[in-house]
Amino acid sequence: MNGSVVALDFAAESDREEFARAAVSGLSVCPRAIPAKFLYDARGSALFDAICELPEYYVTRTETAILRRVAPEIARLAGPNCALVEFGSGSSVKSRLLLDAMPGLAVYAPIDISRVHLDATAARLRSDYPALAIAPVCADYMALPSLPQLGSPVSRRLGFFPGSTIGNLEPAEAKAFLRHARDLLGDNGALVVGVDLKKDAGVLHAAYNDSAGVTAAFTLNLLRRMNRELDATFDLAAFEHDASYNAEQGRIEIYFRSLRPQAVTVAGYRFFFAGGERVHTEYSYKYAPADFPALIEDTGFTLAQTWTDEHELFAVLYLTAG
Repeated sequence: MNGSVVALDFAAESDREEFARAAVSGLSVCPRAIPAKFLYDARGSALFDAICELPEYYVTRTETAILRRVAPEIARLAGPNCALVEFGSGSSVKSRLLLDAMPGLAVYAPIDISRVHLDATAARLRSDYPALAIAPVCADYMALPSLPQLGSPVSRRLGFFPGSTIGNLEPAEAKAFLRHARDLLGDNGALVVGVDLKKDAGVLHAAYNDSAGVTAAFTLNLLRRMNRELDATFDLAAFEHDASYNAEQGRIEIYFRSLRPQAVTVAGYRFFFAGGERVHTEYSYKYAPADFPALIEDTGFTLAQTWTDEHELFAVLYLTAG
């Protein structure tokens, strides 16, 4: 097997059709909400990469430091000739830490919803790892029916779900994802999961309201995308990014907020916004180590290992099927 594996696309409908359906239905209910996955067009993915480099955004550098330290142990636990399957791969930056630590890896299968971003990432990986089979899959990993054939039989499917992306899911959705991942990875599978930990509210607020305004641009890019792809008429200057920590629910809540009463057309439908009205785009749940057993219970996984940084800002979990 070599790096020429063809990318697979599991989209059941065109990106625009799905986006239009989700945007119109999400703006037609109360409270209004648009799923977070639509934040990640090519520009949104690039903005998120920029967020990961911000000084306030501790998540990426902390998780990266943990992974750099424990990657050899993950490689030992996974064993040789395994397939690395990344859910929501983005630019595959953190996965390179595992790729470098796993010379016996059989194949790397990044799964991402953004075709443009996925193709660009796969091209870079094929250039940097010419001996490794790269099998990109364009799909919503929450709805992926099965994994593609990954060439010759592999010893294990090792899932990778970094970045505390599991925190973007409601707790019930997080458990549903873990069950789905368990089915995809199989009876001998394992999963590496990055989990952001509960901490001081000020640290969390700064991480999602950076001084450079990159996170705000990321949120408002959703409006820009609707203007471009759905013939919407959002005035970006009439909306703002709104992120705050809900301590009772243990989550960051992110919205875009209307700064004045206004009407906007989206995909041929007209919507009225009151001044101050918010549209939900994303949650980011934070967990305490004591929450892990409940999160994993009844998912088909067992918690085999937990690694944290010295300040206990972040945790990386190694789950095994069992």
